[in-house]
Amino acid sequence: MSSLVATCCKKHDQIAIVMVPFQVQGHLNQFLHLSRLISSYNIPIHFLGFTTQITHAKARIHGWDLATKANYIHFQEFPTPSSFMSSNNSSGKNISKLIVSVLDASLTLREPVTAFIKNLSNTTRRVVVIYDSMMAYTVQDAVTSVKIVEAYCFHAVSVFSYSSLFWDAIKNRLHLPSFVAKLAKKFLLPSGTYIPEGLPTIKSSFTPEFAKYLRLQHSCNKFSSGNLYDACKVLEGPYLETLARFNKLLRIHKQWAVGPFNPVTISGITHHELILVSFGTTTYLSTEQIKEIAIGLEKSQHKFIWVVRDATKGEGEVQIPKGYENRVKEKGIIVKDWAPQLEILAHTSTGGFMSHCGWNSCMESITMGVPIATWPMQFDQPRNAVFVTDVLKIGVVVKHWDRRDDIIDSTTIKNCVKKLMASTEGDEMRMRAIEFGKKVRESMKNGGDHQMEMDSFIAHITR
Repeated sequence: MSSLVATCCKKHDQIAIVMVPFQVQGHLNQFLHLSRLISSYNIPIHFLGFTTQITHAKARIHGWDLATKANYIHFQEFPTPSSFMSSNNSSGKNISKLIVSVLDASLTLREPVTAFIKNLSNTTRRVVVIYDSMMAYTVQDAVTSVKIVEAYCFHAVSVFSYSSLFWDAIKNRLHLPSFVAKLAKKFLLPSGTYIPEGLPTIKSSFTPEFAKYLRLQHSCNKFSSGNLYDACKVLEGPYLETLARFNKLLRIHKQWAVGPFNPVTISGITHHELILVSFGTTTYLSTEQIKEIAIGLEKSQHKFIWVVRDATKGEGEVQIPKGYENRVKEKGIIVKDWAPQLEILAHTSTGGFMSHCGWNSCMESITMGVPIATWPMQFDQPRNAVFVTDVLKIGVVVKHWDRRDDIIDSTTIKNCVKKLMASTEGDEMRMRAIEFGKKVRESMKNGGDHQMEMDSFIAHITR
């Protein structure tokens, strides 16, 4: 921590930070990591959410001990609505219902969050609210009605995804003629910004209910004093500059790239012997698709750890082919519950990651220098997959987005694993990933971009 910020920290004993995350695991995880980083500046943090979600999020912390931060991170739990379907108790075939229930439940937090922030404002000099971009509706009353409250919007998606969505919206909504589009592109997209044509659309990536929810949050998000991103300049520098130009049009002049959040480091000699296979906490795969993955991994002849989340809980266990686990016991480990993904990626034996391309997973994999076999499922994941394969060039495509409704056969899976793990092209991807990982980890050291961005943000809110 810099001497400047250390001086500031002595003066902020009457400043409190309120964290308002979107109530799903990936977003809760990012907010917990951000809380860990901010707590190192000795600033009290109030982490808000439903009881069930906070309980699950705390149980899945890995890479650091929450108990060491107990003096600074305080959890404010609200009763979980009876209609809320957690990813831990939902039926795999009702993923769409899960999404709707999460969206509806999030809206119910508006009154209790407002009451909590107003009450806190009576006992502190300044309340700083860091809210998920998916929770603007929830915090709007407190931010606009209490003078000592200032708010900062945290974006849990990749800067590439966010800036490319911005650019698509400008092109499509304004129906720009080609020559005007070229001028706009020159003005808004700095040198080094590559946004491929034909990126997956919002309509194809989000359910209608989710798209409606996004529009609601955007319409309410008029009070931000600045933006925070789970990003780092060595990976997304040009896209951060793109967003800075976009945000100036919206009269938002402050932004900080405070990622990555990973507390785990790599040590030892790397072997790159196995591939991790995991598709996140809200993913449903059919029995037929699970069978094809199983056969493909077996045929690849590579060691693997396969995290098979029990997405069909309540309807029987995941249907791994009979006798499969015994057959592959010398090559593969199958985990039917949550697994410490970050620590697996940081292990010296891990040389590849077959992933749904959630941004947490992408950042963890890149930070640890592990290339990715991309299998996007929904939301921002299809654009993240393009960022990995087409921009950073550290991944192979297992499932193209235009084949999102198809079953991917075992031969395709086998070939992708072999390409990533045992080919010249795969080795080149791995070397690029390792180099990116080194640069990202360097940025997290004292004097690096990450530390400078964090110091800048803390200095700003404690001014």
